[in-house]
Amino acid sequence: MRYLFVHQNFPGQFLHLVRHLVRSQANEVVFITEENANAIPGVRKVTYPPLLQPTPGTFADAVEFEAATIRASQVAGVAGNLKALGFRPDVIIGHHGWGELLNIGDVWPNVPVLGYYEFFYHSHGLDVGFDPEFPPAPDGFGRVRAKNAVNLLALTNPGFGQTPTRFQHPTYPAWAQPRIAILPEGVDLAACAPDPTARQRPFVLDGFTVQPGETLITYVARDLEPYRGFHIFMRALPAILRERRDVKVVMVGGDGVSYGARLANMTWREFMLAEVGPALDMSRIAFAGKINYGAFLGLLQRSDAHVYLTYPFVASWSLREALACGCAIVASDTSPVHEFVADRVTGLLTPCLDPGRLAWTVLELLARPEAAAQLRANARAFAESHLRMDAYLASYEKLIVSVMRNGARATAAPAAPSSARTPG
Repeated sequence: MRYLFVHQNFPGQFLHLVRHLVRSQANEVVFITEENANAIPGVRKVTYPPLLQPTPGTFADAVEFEAATIRASQVAGVAGNLKALGFRPDVIIGHHGWGELLNIGDVWPNVPVLGYYEFFYHSHGLDVGFDPEFPPAPDGFGRVRAKNAVNLLALTNPGFGQTPTRFQHPTYPAWAQPRIAILPEGVDLAACAPDPTARQRPFVLDGFTVQPGETLITYVARDLEPYRGFHIFMRALPAILRERRDVKVVMVGGDGVSYGARLANMTWREFMLAEVGPALDMSRIAFAGKINYGAFLGLLQRSDAHVYLTYPFVASWSLREALACGCAIVASDTSPVHEFVADRVTGLLTPCLDPGRLAWTVLELLARPEAAAQLRANARAFAESHLRMDAYLASYEKLIVSVMRNGARATAAPAAPSSARTPG
């Protein structure tokens, strides 16, 4: 089989699938992407030029769409070069988010396309306007709707799609949903596994040490920002640290903005430290930034309470990995979380925007070690039942075969569980 993947940040959501495919010498894997340092043995990376800057004066609502059409043109140009060299894929798999797949059908009109549909934006009812602290600007609703231009064009092109959760699937219009399979993503359960000895030895991360007998609270996000409840967690910390003198806190995440608005002159970390920093014992807190994967797993394995908060938006991969590592999770009571965390079964749920309740819930968890141990066991059992990598890859391959045979009439992969539960 000849596979062509497309994602501007190789390997993106396709890491595990690509690794699986290249294990067979019968497969040829080519990946179109922007230049980066990532590499997977057996994968032929083909890069396209860095994105051009938006045309000066482009209307703000159209900037993202202009960038998407530029990417579509660049990818089609690279694909045309591959075609001229004699390469013809049996299937094309990519992410629709940046527009890269929009023109690929012009190069290979009869090659089936399986696209990753991540999120269909809404100006009301999901992430926009969810947090009253940050109301949307009156002129911002059009920009939100314009973010769907690529989604809509992709849905009018030939091909089929997939999305990983029941939360994400119905964000798309009803007419589009039959063309999008729900394909639950898996976790490497061997790598992401509990370590019963982790609390018996010092945990050290860039000079910050958590000793045996000390209590570690963890928080992980790609970037420290309100979409992932960073401001709520920071406001909960003074009460937690005041009540529990044995607690230390490690926060992982960059100072950029992955989702939502940037501040004009500072990062969200600086903003929140200006607000609550005087009430915090900073000797007990570490801002770790972005860390390597081994350190990340070690952190989860050592965690006594892992806090995961999110607006009604796409759930982070780190939530799945925390479940697999057997973390005792305190999570926001928001719709994307419900597929993974059932209250008092696989974790504790708390209102997303209430720092007082968050502090109380974390303290309750820490005060009940036997209950926390049961939550950890249930979290791991849930991962073993619902997040198995072999099941994910088998479903992915089944969907690829169905797309190749049936095109837009492809059979959807098995749906994700409607609610988190301990497997029985």
